[in-house]
Amino acid sequence: MSKRSRSFWKSGALIATAIFLHHGLAHAQGPQEPGKLIGAISTQGDLIVMTLNEGVLGKSNLFDLVRRTLRFTPDGSGYRAENLALQWDPEFGAPLTEAQVSLHNFAFPFSGKSWDSFSVGATGSIGTQTLDVLRREPEMFELVARSGGEQLNELATIVKEFRVTRVGVISDGHRDTLAALVGADVDVVVGAEGLSSLAASADIVVNAVLGFAGLPVTLSALKAGKRLALANKESLIAAAPLVAKVRSTPGAMMLPVDSEHCAIHQCLASSPGEPGYPDVRRLLLTASGGPFRGWSRDQLRGATRADALNHPTWSMGAKITIDSSTLMNKGLEVLEASALFDINVERVEVVVHPQSIVHSMVEYVDGSVLAQLSRPDMRLPIAYCLGLPVRLDHGWGAIDFTKDLELTFEAPDHKAFPAIGLAYEASRLGGAAPAWLSAANEVAVAAFLADEINWCDIIDVVARVMDGYVADPLDSLPDLVANDATARARAHGILNQ
Repeated sequence: MSKRSRSFWKSGALIATAIFLHHGLAHAQGPQEPGKLIGAISTQGDLIVMTLNEGVLGKSNLFDLVRRTLRFTPDGSGYRAENLALQWDPEFGAPLTEAQVSLHNFAFPFSGKSWDSFSVGATGSIGTQTLDVLRREPEMFELVARSGGEQLNELATIVKEFRVTRVGVISDGHRDTLAALVGADVDVVVGAEGLSSLAASADIVVNAVLGFAGLPVTLSALKAGKRLALANKESLIAAAPLVAKVRSTPGAMMLPVDSEHCAIHQCLASSPGEPGYPDVRRLLLTASGGPFRGWSRDQLRGATRADALNHPTWSMGAKITIDSSTLMNKGLEVLEASALFDINVERVEVVVHPQSIVHSMVEYVDGSVLAQLSRPDMRLPIAYCLGLPVRLDHGWGAIDFTKDLELTFEAPDHKAFPAIGLAYEASRLGGAAPAWLSAANEVAVAAFLADEINWCDIIDVVARVMDGYVADPLDSLPDLVANDATARARAHGILNQ
């Protein structure tokens, strides 16, 4: 049996959830074209969600377009889906309605075995929180591969705990060291090529690699038709045109781990999901404001490394925490939202929300605003991306609404924090400009963390790099690599002046 389901019994009938990444109802009886089925609604009993249409899913990444409910009961050697109303797209044939559809010989997994998962960036903040989710769902997920950076002893501990059979590392030296720690039964692969092979070996890939280095994993996972839980925004921002080309691979699905974009993904579930979302007026990305909210430009000139790493609401890695302090993280998230949901950047806005309870909002053209609320806990969006369409029952970030709850909102201070404006300008320039922005920022943040520049210098360096941007349409991966190298070289040149 396949490892792509979670099954359990209720009221004498089998209520099952599955995600079909390739054929939809390819073996159901009756005339059909795989990928054209657009409806199957049950009207009785305990119901949960199934995915039936990979084509629409791959295009929009929204389950509302392909969300259908079925009740399954045993029927001889197979199972019967009861009380179905099947509606075919009129463009491809007349509507078809049947009371029941036999699912004999239907490739449907009832074993209850787990999804294979591969997590890239084992020892970072997202990686460790992903492990916590996996520990709580051992019957649903099996960790089959893992990668990590410099913390090889920690990586070896993870390999042993989860009995991982394949691991990715940075260099041959790391491979030799790790191999001595984990034994000969573990296959240790090296570099981008090795990570790409691991990305093709699992059902779900969690990409938490830091910065531009995560791009090969993103591209490989989508090319292989995998579910990609993306925590590496830089690879999408820098390579949006290239990523867009592989998102159409049958079975490929990209889900955002960032709490803001995960919130938007959920709030867009009530939209029909037409290209460009004409029913959506704007996306509202919330920002905590970081540790320097309310600081003037003069005060910011004295900001220290310790100050910048002291985030008021989130516990994150050093790079993203510094990005949060400059609000570059929010600027990058504007670009990420535009690329993820194919919405023009002019319809993506940033609002400061210090409590970090409302993770983002979607305003529809009728004036309705949908928001996703929870206490800050990254395990919630991670679990959402891993389990969709199943909601994992752990209550991460749950709110007690019987207690006082303050929710305030304000506009960002663009004068004190010009990074957001740089991101909008990079989007308007298009092509390789977002790649330049991300690359220059990585170099500048690294310099600040190494105590080589002051906090205010971070965005000044990025702005100077962007002043030298030369338009490039970004048609290929070699183009992207060259642009990334050019932007980094310019940033290092500025730092060395």
